[in-house]
Amino acid sequence: MGTQTNNGTDNRRKMHIKKGDTVYVVSGKDKGKTGKVLKVLRSKDRALVEKLNIIKRHQRPTQANPTGGIIEKEASIHISNLMIYDQAENKPSRIGHKTLSTGERVRYSKRSGEEIK
Repeated sequence: MGTQTNNGTDNRRKMHIKKGDTVYVVSGKDKGKTGKVLKVLRSKDRALVEKLNIIKRHQRPTQANPTGGIIEKEASIHISNLMIYDQAENKPSRIGHKTLSTGERVRYSKRSGEEIK
C-alpha cells in the first residue's frame, strides 16, 4: 500500500479530507455540489463522495444480483477537486491545523475559525 522510500517511511501526501466530512466540489462535472465523504483512497489521493460523480456500470447476473443490468454507483474524485464545506458560513473553506492547550491537534476552518469535527 502506498509508496515507500528506502528507509521504510511512507511518502504519500497528507490528506486534508477525512471520512464523514462534508465537501464542496471545486471542478469537474459536479462542480458546485456538496456531499459527504464515504471513503478516502489514500494510495490514489481520491475520495468517494455520496451521490456525486455517478457512473453507470454494466453488471453480469450473479447470485448476489440475479437480474444483472446497469447499476449506478459513485466514482472517486481527486482530492485536489474537493474543499471542506464550512457549515457556519455555508461556503467552502481551506483547512488549518492548530494545537489546543491540552496538546490535542485539531483541524479548523480558515474562513470561520471553527474547529472541524
